[in-house]
Amino acid sequence: MEIVYDIEAIMNFLPHRYPFILIDRIIKLVAGKEIVALKNVTINEAYFQGHFPGIPIMPGVLIIEAMAQAGGVLAIESLPAEQHGNLVYFMGMDKVRFRKPVVPGDQLIFEVQILKLRSKAAKISGIATVDENLVAEAELMASFGRKNDTYHGNRSFKGKA
Repeated sequence: MEIVYDIEAIMNFLPHRYPFILIDRIIKLVAGKEIVALKNVTINEAYFQGHFPGIPIMPGVLIIEAMAQAGGVLAIESLPAEQHGNLVYFMGMDKVRFRKPVVPGDQLIFEVQILKLRSKAAKISGIATVDENLVAEAELMASFGRKNDTYHGNRSFKGKA
């Protein structure tokens, strides 16, 4: 079944918040298989102040982070219901390639597929496009935490700010 999420629904899956939540909408999700997400790239993104003044280019590492966030939502939705709410930790990346710069006004589309999914880890493959032109690609690995995992002592991430 295809699922569509807006930003409010995405924030129920990811602990990220402004300025580090990097996907705006999920336009297709088939649990256990694939996700298509988008990010609208705007000039008011904080990183454009320094990357690069006068020649704004979205940092490649943030393109890959956005891809990982889309993959994280896919992985969570692909787990059994009792594991929903688990954290997804980015562990590694392979075969990362950047093909074209991403600039303000672009709309990034992320297409991510699950390569392997286990109860404690996942491997995904993704591409990022702008106007159907490939701008980045990667294979990413993640591990799953538990619902009650905490960060910095007592701050629990359960999809709430």
